[in-house]
Amino acid sequence: MSVKANSAAMSFSVVLADEAATVSAGRKFGEALKQGAVVYLEGVLGAGKTTFCRGVLQAFGHSGAVKSPTYTLVEPYVLDIGTVYHFDLYRLGDPEELEYMGIRDYFQESAVCLVEWPVRGEGYLPCADIVATLSPLGDGRRLELQAINERGAAILILMS
Repeated sequence: MSVKANSAAMSFSVVLADEAATVSAGRKFGEALKQGAVVYLEGVLGAGKTTFCRGVLQAFGHSGAVKSPTYTLVEPYVLDIGTVYHFDLYRLGDPEELEYMGIRDYFQESAVCLVEWPVRGEGYLPCADIVATLSPLGDGRRLELQAINERGAAILILMS
């Protein structure tokens, strides 16, 4: 694991060997998100975005299954220590559809909003605090977390 800071941005990068390591990294990341955040999740189909989200949700006390909300667009998890909204915008036809579903109501200061395929909601989503990119790498994957603003940088500092 490495956390590096420079004048432009703060980032975190780690190689994850398998699914268990991806869930574990998500759980560690989730521990740093207790005050809320907007996280964009990027990566090709099957890169491990939903698996990573499972770890984040475990950090908030969720022990059940976590499925990608591909058809419902959002899956809310109202848990004892916070609210997590898991979005999957892969099948979104038009970003304007987000306005009809009341997208602004989800992005509260204290909520954690995990957004898969954020490019499909461009223009209707708030800016991310952190962009998490998962890339296939042999049998595992690489996770890169990039802080976009001060709130995101503070979250990455909590992880170090």
